[in-house]
Amino acid sequence: MRELSREFQASAATVSAALSELRALGMVRAEPGRGTFVTERGPRTEPDYAWQSQALGRARVDADRASRLGGYGTPDHIPLSWGYLAPELLPTDELHRIGSRAAKSARAWVMTPSAGSPELRRVLAAEYQADPGDVLVVSGGQQGLVFTMRTLAEPGSTVITESPSYPGAILAAQSAGLAIASVPADKDGILVELLADELERTRARVIYLQPRYANPTGAVLSPERRAQVLDLAAQHGAFIIEDDWARNLDIDGRTPPPLIADDPDGHVVTVTTLSKTASPGLRLGAVIARGPAGDRLRASRTADDLCVAPMVQEIALGLLTSNIWPRHLKRLRTELAERRDALIAAIGQSVPGARIQSVPGGGLHIWARLPHGADTRRISAEAYAAGVLVGDGRHFFVNEPPAPFLRFSYGAATPAQISHGVRQLVPLIA
Repeated sequence: MRELSREFQASAATVSAALSELRALGMVRAEPGRGTFVTERGPRTEPDYAWQSQALGRARVDADRASRLGGYGTPDHIPLSWGYLAPELLPTDELHRIGSRAAKSARAWVMTPSAGSPELRRVLAAEYQADPGDVLVVSGGQQGLVFTMRTLAEPGSTVITESPSYPGAILAAQSAGLAIASVPADKDGILVELLADELERTRARVIYLQPRYANPTGAVLSPERRAQVLDLAAQHGAFIIEDDWARNLDIDGRTPPPLIADDPDGHVVTVTTLSKTASPGLRLGAVIARGPAGDRLRASRTADDLCVAPMVQEIALGLLTSNIWPRHLKRLRTELAERRDALIAAIGQSVPGARIQSVPGGGLHIWARLPHGADTRRISAEAYAAGVLVGDGRHFFVNEPPAPFLRFSYGAATPAQISHGVRQLVPLIA
């Protein structure tokens, strides 16, 4: 170890880590009391994976879209498009304390029911005025979307989504083997007349919507359209998957209640998450579904894994029932308002050709249309090279985008970073 440290001018810890990696690769072996030796190996041949392409068949999930869903760059990038909060906006210290207490609880080390701990389900149900028995605890909102699409729709059938929409929902539908039909949306949500036409055309039985601060547009489904969408679901015997990811991310006041609150007959299945408001590392969400659909979802969950890690459930329960939680949400509203306003001002001052569809009253995103002919693929790639993350609008459409768009986000960057990052984009868009 000392000789290798001198030869490569590396610390003992670095040399030890390198040897561990070589052992994992089977290139060296350690013999206690004797030393570390090079493994005798025959000539290495390149693996041949060609057979897998035939065995796997057609790929379901769009790999290009999937690579961008979790792509958050490096610590040096300015995150002008990112679906989570900056570290300084998270209740990290409180989570550390709650996590320490949770680790000492006996409940953190035993199995919970597959649907989730009864105590946590009661807390989550209260936010939606639902029966705790209708709540299924899942490992984050994305898993909830996969469960609901796979369970509520037969492979090969169609799911209808508003357009533009959350790329993760598109991936969830692809993973479930579903065809995807899209219906345009504006600042008041999905266009109901076109939704009615698409339901007739496709005979779809599942509709995916974001009624509250839709990603990427920030739109809120208007009261009139809420009633019309519920009527259409009833007429066609369809489910509505309500993606309530932006719950507790209000800025300018409270939005209408979740769509499930106006649905007495079980057409709405709501997916919610704590990862947006508490921490991206706290992978916990819930699916709220009534009737046979709820029973099937809970059975599907058991087939995948037996429960969300009890430790994670205990931490979530401790956070939601503490006096820290309401204080965190109040502070979050103030911080997000400042950052949203800074982003709107920066775009207005520095990118004169960009048009913002509407100023969102909450959520994390702003949707900007660029002048005709702008190449968003090039802009986002060159922005990345320049150290700025910005969302290429193409990835939010099922089919070709009707115009060039960029998605901006204000939850992960400071006002100073926002101003600097937008200025970096100006020569790329011009």
